[in-house]
Amino acid sequence: MIYLTDGTKECFLTAFLYAFSDENALISSSQTQLALGQESVFVAADAAKAKKTEARLLSFDKDCMNDLFYLLRSGRNDREQIAFRYLKLLTEKKMPVREMAEDASIAANECIRKVTYEIHRMHGFVRFLESASGALYAPLSPDNDIVDLLTPHFRARLPEFPFVLHDVKRKKAAVYDGKNSFLAPLESAEIVLSADEQRWQSLWQRYYQSVNIPQRERLKQMKGYMPVRYWKHMPEFHATDPLST
Repeated sequence: MIYLTDGTKECFLTAFLYAFSDENALISSSQTQLALGQESVFVAADAAKAKKTEARLLSFDKDCMNDLFYLLRSGRNDREQIAFRYLKLLTEKKMPVREMAEDASIAANECIRKVTYEIHRMHGFVRFLESASGALYAPLSPDNDIVDLLTPHFRARLPEFPFVLHDVKRKKAAVYDGKNSFLAPLESAEIVLSADEQRWQSLWQRYYQSVNIPQRERLKQMKGYMPVRYWKHMPEFHATDPLST
């Protein structure tokens, strides 16, 4: 049986309770191709069942909900199934399993590592554009669902500037208005750039060109430090308006 969820923690924990005794259970929030004879059911979140499941899991590992938080933020289509196998192992062992050399633990740890590492990476990879109003706008397409998790870092770095972190792939944005931050749906954005923005972009491009030595180009190494999938939102890689990409 495939237990379909809406992607939320509460719905996942409800599905976990239903799926626990099913040896062939799959939990997913993505569209899944059914195998011959396989059935699916959509699970509605049940607050009471979710709370009961969470309390049981926490009795075995007080930090397991933090692990689940990051697992559900993963961009992998099988993130719920990875979380399910990991937490099922936890209930079987009745003790923390993150350090165990078990397939479920290894898969979960790798998934969590990729999410937290991307958060760290994006602190340096985000490029803001200054709008005519003075607010800052940054388009990004992270592999994982982390846009709102980037807000605390940039609030601390830029406390006086309202900004929008736009996850263009997931069509939503983390918004800071100068006092409060919130998450909102955002299909697309049209930004009127400030008079200085093109000059700043030109400086970025000149800096990139000045530190680049064509005769000693290490493209493979550069891609390792700065994956190509992030380049489209970085003005130093473009001689044209970055909003056109």
